[in-house]
Amino acid sequence: MAVEVGDKAPDFELKDQHGTPVRTADLRGRRVVLIFYPLAFSGICHGELCAIRDEFVASAPEDVQVLTVSVDSVFTHRAWADQEGFTFPLLSDFWPHGEVARTYGVFDDERGLALRGTFVIDGEGVVRWKAVNPIPSARDISEYHKVLEEISR
Repeated sequence: MAVEVGDKAPDFELKDQHGTPVRTADLRGRRVVLIFYPLAFSGICHGELCAIRDEFVASAPEDVQVLTVSVDSVFTHRAWADQEGFTFPLLSDFWPHGEVARTYGVFDDERGLALRGTFVIDGEGVVRWKAVNPIPSARDISEYHKVLEEISR
């Protein structure tokens, strides 16, 4: 069952690229841009996460936390983050395989990875915006600023 706009965002805990647990419940009071992507080191994902690093994170309001999630291991995320200079959390939904992506309704069972799902969650933990793109279709990250501006009012 997919998470929809207006739903309470399901809480989860996953490890980031440093092995540090990240709990969404600990982020209450902050807005969260939760970004699911298929696989590290793949072409479209590389372009998207570099755009998040270069165009979004630097200009996002201070109360916004970017979280990215894929089924890759913590070790893969660490290698990718080190290579690309990603400082935002790259969370590993490795085991149980894709459990968080399934919870949000963005797991592709046939391929064993996440679709390009994005959820903007307000400070109270409510999903205020969502977009799900097919695996071969990159996202338009310029939408994130528009959505965040809308929910700050």
